[in-house]
Amino acid sequence: LVKALLKSPKVDKVVCIPGSDGIALEVECQNIDLKNKTEVLNFLKKSNIEFIIVGPEDPLVDGLADLLRQNNLKVFGPGAEGAQLEGSKIYSKEFMKAANIPTAGFKVAKSKAEALSVLGDFKFPIVVKADVLAAGKGVSICKTKEEYQKSIEHIFDHKTFGLSEALIEEFISGWELSYICITDGEKFQVCPLVQDHKALKDGGLGPNTGGMGVFGPIRIDESLKLEIDKSIVQPTLDELKKRDIKFCGALFIGLMIEDNKPYVLEYNVRFGDPETQIIMPLIDGDVFEILWSAVQGSLIPIKTKSSFATCVVLAAEGYPENPVKGAPIEFLDSKLSNAKLTNSKDLVQSGSSSNEESYFIYSGVKKDKVKLLVNGGRVLGAVGIGSTKDQAIERAYTQAEKVNWKGIQKRTDIGRYF
Repeated sequence: LVKALLKSPKVDKVVCIPGSDGIALEVECQNIDLKNKTEVLNFLKKSNIEFIIVGPEDPLVDGLADLLRQNNLKVFGPGAEGAQLEGSKIYSKEFMKAANIPTAGFKVAKSKAEALSVLGDFKFPIVVKADVLAAGKGVSICKTKEEYQKSIEHIFDHKTFGLSEALIEEFISGWELSYICITDGEKFQVCPLVQDHKALKDGGLGPNTGGMGVFGPIRIDESLKLEIDKSIVQPTLDELKKRDIKFCGALFIGLMIEDNKPYVLEYNVRFGDPETQIIMPLIDGDVFEILWSAVQGSLIPIKTKSSFATCVVLAAEGYPENPVKGAPIEFLDSKLSNAKLTNSKDLVQSGSSSNEESYFIYSGVKKDKVKLLVNGGRVLGAVGIGSTKDQAIERAYTQAEKVNWKGIQKRTDIGRYF
């Protein structure tokens, strides 16, 4: 988002709260806790910030956008009520049911005993979701009774995700599609369509993650797009209006396409990670103008470039369960040796070519003197952009080879399934 906004001739300055050592290489960051909404508000007023994009899900669910709007600030991002579409998986499923939106059959379990009692109502594999924000990691696809019982124990016995109820869902096979819309609450525009790869390992194996890579744009039949808009997007907006919920922001609909029919897996109320890493460079136009138009209630069209993009996520050792932090990131490209990272400009331009065919997006990193250290589960996103699908994939993987650290994890099949 920062990279996209900086390209707009209408943007004078970008400030990020709280930001990170990666983002701080490009723009000013203010180390303010987003939970301290009053402090955030005071800073924004003092700094005469004219437009705010609330990016992550936690502050959206916490009502930060509501407070800022109440103080007459222009905000892109839904209020707390709209954010419940992501904040509670049970709420979102009951919302879909009320709006007659196609989705998997489900049951709600408020206890371990209840979760075990509904087991006979489903066929394996069974999907188990903790009813909390879990950064994409609160979902298990259980192929056996043993796996199901283990997932239930994590939620109710070990309280891995804190206090939570469980959502038990039937499994829908097919292929996934990230369908991200920008809406002003009345109208909507669809961003470039992309496909995320959730599982940790090649072939969709291993535990679920927040996303190990993404490819796009995905070209779909016009009839399928019309069906998604008619049976899912519009009914979602209609149901929000029916509940008197004003939703201005990004509506991310995770879809499963089975026999050319769309089913909703989940809602997110933001652009998504790693989807945003390639959606932004695939948008043909000024991203700021598009987001600003949504806030103004005069949404402008979104066009998709003819190019392709891939992002390969480079993850820490132990991710997703127990990511190991602190490992020094070794830049293997001679131009990017750690000795040259004393200058922020070297970091920002690391691996970038003059026409931005490939570059890194910095995620879970921390700067320590002249080195970057691993400081999160998903550490870097290696982005490749090309005129063909294969070229974009090749450039992303060539970029990914420019770094290394102890226990680095990455998939080798991003974009190969479509």
